[in-house]
Amino acid sequence: MPLPKPPTKRASRLDSQAFATDLSPSKRPPALEASPVTAAANVVQAEQPVVAPRLALPSVPPVAPKSFASGTPRPRNEPIEARGGGSPALALVAPAADKPPAKKTAGGRAKARRPAGDPKLFVLDTNVLMHDPMSLFRFEEHDIYLPMITLEELDGHKKGMTEVARNVRQVSRDLDALAASLKSSSIEEMSKGLSLAETGHREAGGKLFFQTTLFDTPLPQGLPQGKADNQILGVVQALKQQQPSREVVLVSKDINMRIKARALGLPAEDYRNDKTLEDSDLLYTGVQALPADFWERHGKTMESWQQGGFTFYRISGPLVPTLLVNQLIYLEAPGAAPLYAKVQEITGKTAVLRTLKDYGHQKHSVWGVTARNREQNFALNLLMDPDCDFVTLTGSAGTGKTLMTLAAGLSQVLDERRYSEIIVTRVTVPVGEDIGFLPGTEEEKMGPWMGALDDNLEVLARGDSTAGEWGRAATNDLVRSKIKIKSLNFMRGRTFLNKYVIIDEAQNLTPKQMKTLITRAGPGTKIVCLGNLAQIDTPYLTEGSSGLTFAVDKFKGWAHSGHVTLARGERSRLADFASEVL
Repeated sequence: MPLPKPPTKRASRLDSQAFATDLSPSKRPPALEASPVTAAANVVQAEQPVVAPRLALPSVPPVAPKSFASGTPRPRNEPIEARGGGSPALALVAPAADKPPAKKTAGGRAKARRPAGDPKLFVLDTNVLMHDPMSLFRFEEHDIYLPMITLEELDGHKKGMTEVARNVRQVSRDLDALAASLKSSSIEEMSKGLSLAETGHREAGGKLFFQTTLFDTPLPQGLPQGKADNQILGVVQALKQQQPSREVVLVSKDINMRIKARALGLPAEDYRNDKTLEDSDLLYTGVQALPADFWERHGKTMESWQQGGFTFYRISGPLVPTLLVNQLIYLEAPGAAPLYAKVQEITGKTAVLRTLKDYGHQKHSVWGVTARNREQNFALNLLMDPDCDFVTLTGSAGTGKTLMTLAAGLSQVLDERRYSEIIVTRVTVPVGEDIGFLPGTEEEKMGPWMGALDDNLEVLARGDSTAGEWGRAATNDLVRSKIKIKSLNFMRGRTFLNKYVIIDEAQNLTPKQMKTLITRAGPGTKIVCLGNLAQIDTPYLTEGSSGLTFAVDKFKGWAHSGHVTLARGERSRLADFASEVL
């Protein structure tokens, strides 16, 4: 088949007529046209449209094949004829003209075409942008509409050093970068929309529309026209009337705003992209119970050995895909010795389990603290493991999170000299009314927030009954010298070297704040996050969007992290009963 003619000019293109002329099939030799087999093939070709044919040829030897009729060499672009048959063995295949080629994603895989239809138009409330500055690029192929009152509210919150002010300034920079991609600042070009993928966010396939015209849509008489929320509702109602064939949806974090929108017959949704999990019950617990027939199903192919005072088991079977590295497993059967182990490593279809140390026995107590239940024993194993750099503990009040963490920290700082000191920090979010500014230095200001730390230190100091009054006072002074209380406001830019860091009340952290704290860790540092997801005091944070949930979900399965959900309270019978009935 001859190639198309080369272009006469640089960067010139061939028109459709030149392609149709140059890509036509080459003429057959007259010797083969006389054959009845080739004549039938010519009839088939005459019925096909004039397009470039594609031969589906099998692998052929390098020597030119000979014709079965005459024995002469056959041209390489001729179809192979079947022996003893009157039809060609392989027919000419033409590309389908009505089926476009599949688009390829950045990863190289073919992307399935979405069903035909207009994308949705999401009208964003101001609080969505203030909550998540990257929300502009998280609506996939759908379009985004920003009312003018939303830009006005963003301008009013850009000043200050708060988290909201920083988010607003980031949104303003993103909007400025998108507007800079326009060729001109005319209203006609602005009304066409700005491609959200212009700034490098390829996951955003939609467009951004600004309000360029004034809408005169009357709202019910009971709604004040000057309020910002009501003006946004008016914009949504006007867009719904202008584009009846398209779905217009209001996205807001304000519950009352969504209720008013639904009362007016306007679709409204919550911004859910910030949630790590839709349901907190799906959160990784870090603990898994083995089936009752574990030894019967895995005993034949199991390998076991002892090393360093621990017993190791190598198993294979259907249980391995359900396990994660550093996951804690147990098997408690009546009449048999219980098994408490940790998944040491997973290689292919095999997993290695390592037995745990029994911290429930008094001889293995940590700074005088022993485990009272199975989950506490699991937690102490993670806290005392030098290979585990990041530990998260969740559970209700009274499960012993702070006490065990502090005892493990004192044991490794003062006894084993593994870390140089303990650093304790927490979010300063009050439960009730704020009592105002606090006097003193940084540690003195953090003192009222560290009441839980003082209570647990008192319990740990009281455990030593052999020392006298002077001995306990000296121990308290030594312990206090090894514990530093820091505020979250001054963590930016710091690096902790060989420290034992405790982040208390971590459920009140946002994912961004959690990332800021975890990335402060230097060589030899261990970070422990404690929290109760049922006691979130930060506005706009839920169990699914908390920074603690974010960290637990992202770190599961990492070889140097572990998580335990403590279920049983050990504070007192009064506290346990109150947590159940109140």
